[in-house]
Amino acid sequence: MSGAHTGRFCLVVDDSRMVRRLARRMLEKCGFAVEEAEDGACALVACRAHLPDAILLDWNMPVMNGIEFLRALRLEFGADNPPVLFCTTENELRFVEEAMEAGAQEFIMKPFDEEILRGKFEQVGLL
Repeated sequence: MSGAHTGRFCLVVDDSRMVRRLARRMLEKCGFAVEEAEDGACALVACRAHLPDAILLDWNMPVMNGIEFLRALRLEFGADNPPVLFCTTENELRFVEEAMEAGAQEFIMKPFDEEILRGKFEQVGLL
Protein backbone atom coordinates (compact mmCIF):
# COMPACT_ATOMS: atom_id res chain seq x y z
CA MET A 1 0.00 0.00 0.00
CA SER A 2 2.85 2.41 0.68
CA GLY A 3 4.23 4.22 -2.31
CA ALA A 4 0.80 4.52 -3.95
CA HIS A 5 -0.44 8.05 -3.47
CA THR A 6 -3.90 7.67 -2.00
CA GLY A 7 -4.38 11.33 -1.19
CA ARG A 8 -4.63 10.64 2.53
CA PHE A 9 -4.71 13.72 4.66
CA CYS A 10 -3.68 14.11 8.31
CA LEU A 11 -4.33 17.06 10.59
CA VAL A 12 -1.59 17.64 13.19
CA VAL A 13 -2.93 19.54 16.20
CA ASP A 14 -0.28 20.79 18.65
CA ASP A 15 0.54 24.18 20.17
CA SER A 16 4.26 23.54 19.59
CA ARG A 17 5.40 24.57 16.13
CA MET A 18 8.45 22.31 16.52
CA VAL A 19 6.31 19.23 17.26
CA ARG A 20 4.00 20.04 14.33
CA ARG A 21 6.98 20.41 11.98
CA LEU A 22 8.52 17.13 13.20
CA ALA A 23 5.24 15.22 12.89
CA ARG A 24 4.63 16.73 9.42
CA ARG A 25 8.02 15.48 8.19
CA MET A 26 7.36 11.96 9.50
CA LEU A 27 3.81 11.79 8.13
CA GLU A 28 4.78 13.13 4.72
CA LYS A 29 7.35 10.30 4.50
CA CYS A 30 4.42 7.93 5.13
CA GLY A 31 2.54 9.45 2.19
CA PHE A 32 0.18 11.83 4.01
CA ALA A 33 -0.67 15.36 3.00
CA VAL A 34 -0.48 17.33 6.26
CA GLU A 35 -2.26 20.37 7.63
CA GLU A 36 -1.49 21.93 11.00
CA ALA A 37 -3.54 23.57 13.73
CA GLU A 38 -2.17 25.16 16.91
CA ASP A 39 -5.18 24.43 19.14
CA GLY A 40 -8.47 22.57 19.26
CA ALA A 41 -10.57 25.52 18.13
CA CYS A 42 -8.46 25.96 14.97
CA ALA A 43 -8.57 22.19 14.43
CA LEU A 44 -12.37 22.16 14.55
CA VAL A 45 -12.50 24.92 11.93
CA ALA A 46 -10.05 22.93 9.77
CA CYS A 47 -12.18 19.76 10.11
CA ARG A 48 -15.31 21.61 9.05
CA ALA A 49 -13.49 22.88 5.95
CA HIS A 50 -11.95 19.50 5.02
CA LEU A 51 -12.40 16.44 7.22
CA PRO A 52 -9.02 14.69 7.49
CA ASP A 53 -8.39 10.93 7.17
CA ALA A 54 -6.55 11.04 10.51
CA ILE A 55 -5.79 13.44 13.36
CA LEU A 56 -2.63 13.51 15.46
CA LEU A 57 -3.76 15.36 18.57
CA ASP A 58 -1.90 16.98 21.48
CA TRP A 59 -3.54 17.08 24.92
CA ASN A 60 -2.32 20.30 26.56
CA MET A 61 -3.10 23.34 24.41
CA PRO A 62 -4.52 26.82 25.00
CA VAL A 63 -7.98 27.95 23.83
CA MET A 64 -9.40 24.41 23.45
CA ASN A 65 -7.38 21.44 24.69
CA GLY A 66 -7.17 18.04 23.02
CA ILE A 67 -9.85 16.28 25.04
CA GLU A 68 -12.31 19.18 24.56
CA PHE A 69 -11.60 19.12 20.82
CA LEU A 70 -12.02 15.35 20.64
CA ARG A 71 -15.42 15.49 22.37
CA ALA A 72 -16.59 18.29 20.05
CA LEU A 73 -15.28 16.39 17.00
CA ARG A 74 -17.10 13.18 17.95
CA LEU A 75 -20.31 15.08 18.65
CA GLU A 76 -20.19 16.74 15.24
CA PHE A 77 -18.70 14.03 12.99
CA GLY A 78 -19.48 10.72 14.71
CA ALA A 79 -17.81 8.12 16.90
CA ASP A 80 -15.04 6.70 14.71
CA ASN A 81 -14.32 9.06 11.87
CA PRO A 82 -11.75 10.39 11.51
CA PRO A 83 -9.40 8.20 13.57
CA VAL A 84 -7.66 10.21 16.31
CA LEU A 85 -4.22 9.39 17.68
CA PHE A 86 -3.64 11.24 20.94
CA CYS A 87 -0.05 12.37 21.32
CA THR A 88 0.98 13.66 24.73
CA THR A 89 3.44 13.72 27.61
CA GLU A 90 0.59 12.71 29.96
CA ASN A 91 1.39 9.10 30.81
CA GLU A 92 -0.98 8.37 33.68
CA LEU A 93 -3.50 5.63 32.93
CA ARG A 94 -6.42 7.95 33.68
CA PHE A 95 -5.41 10.18 30.75
CA VAL A 96 -5.23 7.19 28.40
CA GLU A 97 -8.63 5.97 29.62
CA GLU A 98 -10.20 9.42 29.29
CA ALA A 99 -8.88 9.79 25.73
CA MET A 100 -10.15 6.34 24.70
CA GLU A 101 -13.57 6.97 26.30
CA ALA A 102 -13.80 10.28 24.43
CA GLY A 103 -13.20 8.47 21.13
CA ALA A 104 -9.44 8.28 20.48
CA GLN A 105 -8.25 5.18 18.61
CA GLU A 106 -4.64 5.19 19.83
CA PHE A 107 -2.30 6.90 22.28
CA ILE A 108 1.29 7.98 21.51
CA MET A 109 3.71 9.13 24.19
CA LYS A 110 5.97 12.14 23.59
CA PRO A 111 8.72 12.15 22.64
CA PHE A 112 8.07 9.82 19.71
CA ASP A 113 10.06 8.89 16.62
CA GLU A 114 9.14 7.91 13.09
CA GLU A 115 9.06 4.19 13.90
CA ILE A 116 6.61 4.69 16.79
CA LEU A 117 4.41 7.00 14.73
CA ARG A 118 4.35 4.63 11.75
CA GLY A 119 3.56 1.68 14.04
CA LYS A 120 0.59 3.45 15.64
CA PHE A 121 -0.78 4.52 12.24
CA GLU A 122 -0.46 0.90 11.06
CA GLN A 123 -2.30 -0.32 14.18
CA VAL A 124 -5.32 1.81 13.37
CA GLY A 125 -5.26 0.77 9.71
CA LEU A 126 -4.02 4.01 8.22
CA LEU A 127 -0.81 2.58 6.71
